Amino acid sequence: MQTEKAPITTADKLDDASIETTAWFQILHLKQVFRKGWLERGIHPARCESVAEHSFGNAMLCLLLAQGREDLNLERVLRLALIHDLGEVYVGDLTPKDAVDRDAKIAMERDAVNKILGPLPNAAALIADWEEYEAQASAEARFVKDIDRLEFALQAAHYQTAELMDSADLLKKVGAQLNDKDDFAAFRHLLSAE
Repeated sequence: MQTEKAPITTADKLDDASIETTAWFQILHLKQVFRKGWLERGIHPARCESVAEHSFGNAMLCLLLAQGREDLNLERVLRLALIHDLGEVYVGDLTPKDAVDRDAKIAMERDAVNKILGPLPNAAALIADWEEYEAQASAEARFVKDIDRLEFALQAAHYQTAELMDSADLLKKVGAQLNDKDDFAAFRHLLSAE
C-alpha cells in the first residue's frame, strides 16, 4: 500500500540551509504522508487526506472550540495541535493494522521529533510540547486529543457525505468517546448518525 504521495527528499538536499529551513522542509513532508487509515478503508489516494490536512483541521477545530475557554490556554492548545503528529514525518501514519505497540510507536515518533526539532534553538520547549501531548499531561493536551478524535469523525462524515465510504461505525465509536462532553454538543448529531 502506498502510504506517501512522494518520499521525503528536499530536507536531505539542503546542505547550506539554515536549521529552521531544514526543519521546515522536514515538517512540510506531512503534506505527502497519507492518513493511512483512510486508505485501509478504501479511500482512493486522490481523495485521501494527508497528515498535514488533518493537522490543519485539528488546529482549526481547536481554535474554534477553545475560544473564550478560561480553563484552557489557547496558545498552548494551538502549539500542541500543530505539533501532535510531527513524528509521522519519518514514522508515517501507523494504524492498528500495523501492530506496533504504543510504547514502540511513541519511541519511534520521539526519535523523529528529536531529529526534526533537536537542532533548533528552541528545541527543548517544542519537544516538551510534543511530550506533554503524548503523556496527556495537561487539560490542553487532553482537549487536543479529544479534538483529534472529533476531527477524525468529521472527516469520516465528510467521506460518507461524498459517498466515498460508509462511516457509521467510526461515527458511533468516536461519538461514544465524546458524547458526554458538552464541548462537542454541536457535533453530536453527526456522531450518532445511523
